Amino acid sequence: MISIDRDSPTRDDVHRLLREHLADMFATSPAESVHALDHSALSAPSITFWTAREDGNLLGCGALKLLASPTGPARRGEIKSMRTAATARGRGVATLMLRHIVEDARARNLEHLYLETGTEDYFAPARRLYARHGFTECPPFADYVLDPNSVFMELGL
Repeated sequence: MISIDRDSPTRDDVHRLLREHLADMFATSPAESVHALDHSALSAPSITFWTAREDGNLLGCGALKLLASPTGPARRGEIKSMRTAATARGRGVATLMLRHIVEDARARNLEHLYLETGTEDYFAPARRLYARHGFTECPPFADYVLDPNSVFMELGL
């Protein structure tokens, strides 16, 4: 059975998965268009990090970053570091993680959930996953700027 739990991005197996994730991002996108976070950035207080595991084996990860609001508590969040281990692809891990993050965002009373992903063919499965779950394209959010290598998406909660 697959379980999703809060975890540390500095755990050895998670650190390896995140290194693989970053390597793929830099291999498929220009450096200035890579917005993936490393294990230390994912340890920030504004980020909640989860892993999907089965019998202790790491299947994937995902994170929710609260986006600061100048007028009060955060009402927006950003999905970060969604990654499924190569050995677990095709098993629905990304869907489980996405649902978990969306449920957590709703439980926190966030109003919008955002994400940034790539425009390259490599990212087509991710874009389809997000669209299936109600995300639609939107303008850049937070500190992002228009970038031909980025697609910005949002989900109203």
